[in-house]
Amino acid sequence: MSWAVEEWKEGLSPRVLQKIHELESQVDKLKKERQQRQFQLESLEAALQKQKQKVENEKNEAATLKRENQSLMELCDSLEKAKQKIAHDLQVKESQVNIQSGQLNSSKKDIERLEQELKR
Repeated sequence: MSWAVEEWKEGLSPRVLQKIHELESQVDKLKKERQQRQFQLESLEAALQKQKQKVENEKNEAATLKRENQSLMELCDSLEKAKQKIAHDLQVKESQVNIQSGQLNSSKKDIERLEQELKR
């Protein structure tokens, strides 16, 4: 088949044949360059898709961390409220203990006084 392709060139001047050869070489060179660029484009598209996936994964991770952070903040608030309630309850109980301790001391003094009266 190549002889049929080359047949149309018969009878052309050497200068024209040289020019045709240069053009064919240039076409081959451009085809190779186009293939290389196509490969580069495909590689860049693959890298872009990989980066897009990475960004999407990081967005999902950020959203997960944000939800987890919100949950932890709510837990901290809940624990702080529980701590405040416990501190208040402790204060109330300490007050009750102090009152009862005062009553106990008063009762001891009353007992001592009554014992002294009984001894007399």
